[in-house]
Amino acid sequence: MSNDKQSSENAIYEELGSWHVNTGEETIHAKRMPGRFRNLKNLASLTWLVYFFGPYLRFGDRQAILFDVPHRQFHFYDLTILPQDVWILSLVLLFFAILLAAVTSTIGRAYCGYFCFQTIWTDAFTWIEEKLEGKPAARRKLDQAPWTARKISLRASKYFFWLLISVFTGISFVAWFTDAYQLWRDMFTLQLPLVATVTIALFTAGTFILAGFMREQTCFWLCPYARIQGVMYDSETILPTYDVKRGEPRGRLKKGGVPEEQGDCIMCNQCLAVCPTGVDIRDGYQEGCITCGLCLDACDSVMDKIGKPRGLIRYASLDEMQGKPEIPLYKRPRVLVYFGIMLISVFGIIYGLTHLGALELKVLHERQPLYVLQSDNSIQNKYVLKLLNKTDHDARVRISVEGYEGMQVKGVDKVLSLHKGGVTAHTVFIKIPVNNLHASRIPIIFRAELIDMDAKVEYESMFFGPH
Repeated sequence: MSNDKQSSENAIYEELGSWHVNTGEETIHAKRMPGRFRNLKNLASLTWLVYFFGPYLRFGDRQAILFDVPHRQFHFYDLTILPQDVWILSLVLLFFAILLAAVTSTIGRAYCGYFCFQTIWTDAFTWIEEKLEGKPAARRKLDQAPWTARKISLRASKYFFWLLISVFTGISFVAWFTDAYQLWRDMFTLQLPLVATVTIALFTAGTFILAGFMREQTCFWLCPYARIQGVMYDSETILPTYDVKRGEPRGRLKKGGVPEEQGDCIMCNQCLAVCPTGVDIRDGYQEGCITCGLCLDACDSVMDKIGKPRGLIRYASLDEMQGKPEIPLYKRPRVLVYFGIMLISVFGIIYGLTHLGALELKVLHERQPLYVLQSDNSIQNKYVLKLLNKTDHDARVRISVEGYEGMQVKGVDKVLSLHKGGVTAHTVFIKIPVNNLHASRIPIIFRAELIDMDAKVEYESMFFGPH
């Protein structure tokens, strides 16, 4: 390689490293352009319909999915998870946290570009803005225009629809934690609890401000994921990338087409125009890039028009751009660790859900004293049974004890009543004649069986006596 060519490439890379970050001094009005990644983005945003309409699904006489905080229960159709089973929810959160890391290490901030609530809500707000105020150029002109009756009318209409979405966002959030239909009844009858009112107000204000006004600034300065995603990348991570060797040197499109000595980039700036965060991908990958792929749609459409092959801007890794061979996923240690943790989480979740049961039993042996010598020359142990009814209705349970022939059990002759979703304590005494004891510790099996349904549990404890 000649010195002139090397110096030219060094100058290009030095220029690409001096990119600019919008710190809020200008409002970004991104152009909406059709394309495969725009269609994918619209399709992915439909997943948030679950957030809005999920609370209205019913299962029997109650809400199908409900985070019942006052009663410390989580209902998912016929499954009821209590605080004792919260480790299952922890595994679910672990799974999605590691999934986020795994996706980021392979294809960048795909979550930010296609599924993040900030991205989706901002996209919806700007769509409303475009329908009311016009294309980006018209919106910029309106921003600079004085406050006339027309501008006030347009802004009032826009803010009304923004506020409508924001309020519905807050109501939908609260609906996951209380009966959705009762929530609406309480609102219309002005009987909404203070906690629900404050929560809806906070979510309304947050959505209105973050999605309507702050927009990309939320991603830049408030989102922690934007700060830590850089450490999840490596040279094999696939990101939106501008092909410098093919695109440079840039130049304008001329009457006869693109000159041979010129790169394929014709400086149309369409990639910058469609970026929702104002990033110029030609200046290299930047913190503001949410890997939404809209710049790929814009560039590909221009390449089609000028008769050039697509892919001037494409998803590619650093290794690919440097001509290195592609490393498959199963040979990347970091990705294997991520998927290993996810697999363990899935197995744990499946095990937990299949072993929830309807009843839980724990036996606490009295320690002070460990045993008592009775006047009839027998040894007595005291046990406190903790019975958890994990069903959504009251139940009856029968207690039995096994483990030593001839022992006397007190406290198991009556059927116990258990409140739904609650813990019931019950005391049991066991006596064994001291002459019959053959060891200082004897295994004892406690068994609890629900009368009205097929469910029983066992718990192994010990009977203690003198050495």
